[in-house]
Amino acid sequence: MVRFARNRNVVVAPNYFLNMAVLLQLREAHKRFGDQIVLEGADVSLVDDVKVGFIGRNGAGKSTLMRVLLGEEELERGEIITHPTLRIGYLRQHDPFQAGESALDFLMRDSGQPEWRCGEVAGEFELKGAYLEGPVKALSGGWQTRVKLAALLLHDPNLLMLDEPTNFLDLRTQILLEHFLRAFNKAALIVSHDREFLKATCSQTLELSRGKLTMYTGKIDAYLEYREERREHDRRVNATVIAKQKQLQRFIEKNRANASTASQAKSKAKQLERLQTTEIERDEPTVHMRAPRVDPKQGTVFRCTELAIGYPDHTVADGITLEIEHGQRAAIVGDNGQGKTTLLRTLVNSLDPVAGQMKWGHGVEIGTYAQHVYTSLDERMTVIEHLEYNSLPGTTRQELLAMAGALLFRDDQIQKKVKVLSGGERARLCMAGLLLSNSNVLVLDEPGNHLDVETVEALAGALELYQGTVVFTSHDRHFMRRVATCVIEVRDGSVKNHFGDYDSYLAAIEKEVDDSEVARGKTPAAKSDKPGKVSGESQRQGQRDQRKAEKERKNVEKKIAKLDDEKRALNADLLTETDPDTAVKLHAQIQALEVELSEAEERWVELSADQEW
Repeated sequence: MVRFARNRNVVVAPNYFLNMAVLLQLREAHKRFGDQIVLEGADVSLVDDVKVGFIGRNGAGKSTLMRVLLGEEELERGEIITHPTLRIGYLRQHDPFQAGESALDFLMRDSGQPEWRCGEVAGEFELKGAYLEGPVKALSGGWQTRVKLAALLLHDPNLLMLDEPTNFLDLRTQILLEHFLRAFNKAALIVSHDREFLKATCSQTLELSRGKLTMYTGKIDAYLEYREERREHDRRVNATVIAKQKQLQRFIEKNRANASTASQAKSKAKQLERLQTTEIERDEPTVHMRAPRVDPKQGTVFRCTELAIGYPDHTVADGITLEIEHGQRAAIVGDNGQGKTTLLRTLVNSLDPVAGQMKWGHGVEIGTYAQHVYTSLDERMTVIEHLEYNSLPGTTRQELLAMAGALLFRDDQIQKKVKVLSGGERARLCMAGLLLSNSNVLVLDEPGNHLDVETVEALAGALELYQGTVVFTSHDRHFMRRVATCVIEVRDGSVKNHFGDYDSYLAAIEKEVDDSEVARGKTPAAKSDKPGKVSGESQRQGQRDQRKAEKERKNVEKKIAKLDDEKRALNADLLTETDPDTAVKLHAQIQALEVELSEAEERWVELSADQEW
């Protein structure tokens, strides 16, 4: 009979339940840093053709787990089992390039492949001409990422491990990466806070929370919905259990001292001992965030005519004539290197215009979130002092602590000095201070880069309710779609309003990428080819089937527990029974229970295997 562990966050099904090879398996992993638990009895298996989106709150330990799987960190306890054919391709965050070498030189040096093969693979990412043959260190971060991805492919990995691959990638490069991953018919583990990217590339979702790993056979949106449904179910069950506990406790206290009802009270006490609430999985308190409270205004908030932006020796774009209305949330879009950040810096007077006129409306208070802002914070202040300094008069300490907590500064962290904060922590602190201000115009450059999925969602919700004006740029399509009410495109030396919403802009860029692939003789990666991509009704049916299976699995778990209790009680009776006939009957009952228990356990394994894989 199959034996298995119960009440585990991840069920590792026996290999004979699977029709695919397990490339890498983590078992009973334990690791901590000081008081922080990173892994506590964590289990996960990665199989040969499944792409897994890996999520978790900031600080949960996702990057640590990646290093463990790569062999760069040691476990305190547990084991990692690898398949003999495992070949990991890891997207390096550091700079692997040598001074003066071209992208082609790097690809040939890194892979040992001939020039023709390196050029062929580089073409998958539109690396050609000066981008392929010029100095690789002169390329933008997005183009350097394309070079690294081409290098990965040249090593023929069967497991890709990507840690925040979309950071600083423009939309076009993200789409190219999605097409590459959809065509890559091997395994991948992808850490990302970008829900849209994970939804487009991954058919399964893995979450790390309080040291435990949960694998879900479905995309991230379905998983987040399932997770909340499960927690809501547990909350309702717990409320019922607590009410019953109170009822039993009142009965016991009322009757245990009375001789005629003492036996009933004792029986109720045993019932009370068996009633247990379910621990609701939640790795952090729910993030609540609010934007600055401002009075709504009407009319034009910003106007420019024949504006030219850039630097004394280089004009990035010219002939710019734009108007932005009060209350709009204007998304600035365009490829990397086209001038989005230059435009934002000009709007907030961090750069002087090269030519032309620009003017903000009367009574405008601009709040800025950008790289050059959060690198210039007062290093002498603590976190809480910075927030107090930047908040509106009358802001309560509770409000300050709530905003600090929403941006992941909790407990003793609010007393940390700015000078000891990491770049990501400074960015979050800048965002917290901005949201506590009285700014009626927010200019945000990549606000989600240092935030996890839940915090990005909270920020999007806050900006949707904001009564002021937002001008922002982001590479997160889910965030852009939620927040943007108009689109301004920076491209080929010009800045223009895009006549359509963000979805229409996205469709236009996808068509350009598809046309480019057709021109190279490659069949575009159709959306229907996305892993797990199905119609809306099919997806809803799949979710209903999954919930039904989960309900059955929980019922089977309860049945197993009940049968175990009955078997234990019968065994105890058998040990003390002196009458042979009664003993024979007890033995027969135990055998019948064992058959029923075995069948229930087999069914549990089947349901668990289906759920996890």
